[in-house]
Amino acid sequence: MTKYAAFLRGVNVGGVNLKMAEVAAALTDAGFNNVRTILASGNVLLESSAKVAAVRKKAEAALRERFGYDAWTLAYDIDTVRAVVDAYPFQREVEGYQSYVTFVTDAAVLDELAALSGKAPSDEKIGRGNGVVYWQPAHTG
Repeated sequence: MTKYAAFLRGVNVGGVNLKMAEVAAALTDAGFNNVRTILASGNVLLESSAKVAAVRKKAEAALRERFGYDAWTLAYDIDTVRAVVDAYPFQREVEGYQSYVTFVTDAAVLDELAALSGKAPSDEKIGRGNGVVYWQPAHTG
């Protein structure tokens, strides 16, 4: 079994409100093992013997069937997620700043987002990673 992180796009925003216990049940019923959801974030840990593309498609199909919305899911094996975290290019946990990682599957969009680094305000950092954009803006609230 491989451990995966699945990121459910657009959950609990824009009218798609799902209870994470129901999401976990739907994914378990679809055949995934050790399904755990992270708060109401739409982030899920699960295990499967399938390859990553099959995990994504199976999760999307299960969510569409159970909840009737156009589910879009990103899935990565845990080692890939750890590598993304380890490669974070900025100082971590800086007072007054938030740290984000955005997974991007479209190379053109990744290029566009990474290009914003030259246009960002001086108190905002943007960096490109392997299939991700790292972002560290000043906290405004």
